[in-house]
Amino acid sequence: MDPSQQEPTPDKSEAHHLELISDTDSPAAGILYVGIDLGTSRTSIAASNGVRATVASVVGYPKDVIGQKLFGRTTLFGEEAIEKRMSLDFHRPLEKGVLKGAGGVEGDEGDVRAARDLISEIIRRARPKKDELIYAVIGAPAEASMKSKTAILEVAKESCDSVMICSEPFSVAYGQEMLEDVLVIDIGAGTVDLCRMHGTMPEDADQITLDTAGDFVDSKFADAINASHPEARFSKEMLKAVKERYGSVAVEMEPCIAEFPINGKPTELDLTSELRDSCRAIVPPIVKGLSELISTFDPEFQDRLKGRVLLAGGGSQIKGLDTAIEREMHEQLGSGRVVRIEEPLYGGATGALKIAHDMPETYWERLK
Repeated sequence: MDPSQQEPTPDKSEAHHLELISDTDSPAAGILYVGIDLGTSRTSIAASNGVRATVASVVGYPKDVIGQKLFGRTTLFGEEAIEKRMSLDFHRPLEKGVLKGAGGVEGDEGDVRAARDLISEIIRRARPKKDELIYAVIGAPAEASMKSKTAILEVAKESCDSVMICSEPFSVAYGQEMLEDVLVIDIGAGTVDLCRMHGTMPEDADQITLDTAGDFVDSKFADAINASHPEARFSKEMLKAVKERYGSVAVEMEPCIAEFPINGKPTELDLTSELRDSCRAIVPPIVKGLSELISTFDPEFQDRLKGRVLLAGGGSQIKGLDTAIEREMHEQLGSGRVVRIEEPLYGGATGALKIAHDMPETYWERLK
């Protein structure tokens, strides 16, 4: 299937894969199409004007007038919010890929406000013109509940004129134009999304969401350090920075030497084995999920699926992960070939943008 030659024509039967909402009757004089990957750790956007941007999915509000005077504004985002978090009412509005307070995830109105502000900020960074309409496709975890999708739509509609929700692994596959007999692994901070593509819109049976993702690795890493160096002190942000710098599943990996305080004194620690083992922990669940999607597929095409596995998402940047998954697939399934996409941070956003572009104009118009 070539998406550039065949326009997708979603209908009501696909409502659980593409959720629509609109709150404007304005004439479409100018339109900015955007694809958004709304992630637990990072939020990325790709826009039809060529702009791409990414920001850590955190929002902070000054706790008092002193903070407002110090920062000169009422809202901070991303790395700046992380750096100044001790002075802020600090929010990570997404957990396991869904909005806190929706879909059974604990949260409050502050998280909802933060999600609304985060979407508004990432769209602002796409530099829309003053009078442009914003048509957005937003990626959500493969098995996100209808309640959590609706919550995302509700917070997005204040910044967008029309919104669609699609599954994150589907948007990755669409952006790579790999829509037939391919398995997608999209590793984020909150979830690992697996999707089986076979030339049609994926159904529920084609998708699996796991929670053994980036945050799971961080938790395993923290436990391992506490066991081997109980006197060391560290924050989640410190652990994440070490993981992103050294994360690997290779036998011969670069030594992971990190500096953490012990009794207030900065101390170098060799955390190579702790980090390698923590990163490796995500491989067996991924291959088990792939096995489920493969074994329930038409037997004639199972080998083709195993030979076309696409690895995407921020977590795919763990060194050696593609070969580790391949090796586990050979052991458990007899064969496997894994290809890592070139731009893991923007794979979902660029795919969502392509979906937005390929939707017929009449499809967007009927939302008004």
